[in-house]
Amino acid sequence: MNTTFPDFLSEHFARHGLDAALGGVAETFAAACVRIGAQVRLGALAGVLGEAGSGNIQGEAQKKLDVIANNILIDALRADARVAGLASEEEDSFVACNENGGFLVLFDPLDGSSNIDVNISVGTIFSVLAKPEGALDTSSFLQSGHRQLAAGYVIYGPQTQLVVTFGHGVSVFTLDAQNTFVLTQSNPRVPPHTKEFAINASNRRHWQPAVRKYIDELLEGEDGVRGKNYNMRWVASMVAEVHRILMRGGVFMYPKDSRDPSKPGKLRLMYEANPMSLIMREAGGTASDTERAILDIQPQDLHQRVAVVLGSREEVDYVNELHLAD
Repeated sequence: MNTTFPDFLSEHFARHGLDAALGGVAETFAAACVRIGAQVRLGALAGVLGEAGSGNIQGEAQKKLDVIANNILIDALRADARVAGLASEEEDSFVACNENGGFLVLFDPLDGSSNIDVNISVGTIFSVLAKPEGALDTSSFLQSGHRQLAAGYVIYGPQTQLVVTFGHGVSVFTLDAQNTFVLTQSNPRVPPHTKEFAINASNRRHWQPAVRKYIDELLEGEDGVRGKNYNMRWVASMVAEVHRILMRGGVFMYPKDSRDPSKPGKLRLMYEANPMSLIMREAGGTASDTERAILDIQPQDLHQRVAVVLGSREEVDYVNELHLAD
């Protein structure tokens, strides 16, 4: 018998003594992602491709589906009495929801949206925190990644899949023909060793010396110091990159570069790096900003950026060592 997402939540939460209200928030988020997936799937048929003609707090041009996905999630979470507030990569500030809610939800509504118009996998990333005592303000959200109660993503690809952790392993669900998420994989593990890496090599001239050294070593293959041949992948969608690593291993890098010294990286700590790092930890992988574990970082801002290296432990540890020696 197939295990649906609600069935899984009931059993998983009872086994680990988790708050059932957290499961309710996860169900709300998953249902909203089903609606987003329907819009992604229709694409040009629904007139949702192309630019929205607006920009977000990051100064990035928004796609129509960025705005649609963001609005779907905001409306769904506002309607859930368990949610006290939310923060989105597409919003300038946090959004207050329900005064008596116990949870905060942070999300990137449509990661990899530059791929939408060319029909390559995109996704939604999310993180759930407990609301601290007192009035809701920006500081309520500024919690380290270790304090996440749940994290995950939905990938809209050949299959629509929900990947989630509540701190007790990772579970993968696939959307069936009845728009129900069904458990299809329990506790995937990221192998510690790999021969695959993902980085935007066009930025090489901007990388720090340690990153250039690392990639040069990988490209030397079995004749070089690493002693094996590596393959390079790059989808320009963090969800797609992380999902591949979760399924078969690898290392994903979006390092700091020299183009804007005021920015320690491109990816957002709260909406991308933290939730993906928790997924990696729970699947046996790891993640760092080359100096410390991503989950150890104390956020200073809702839209804080970080360098990210995540995936198979051997590679992440080696990149950290190269930066330490640099």
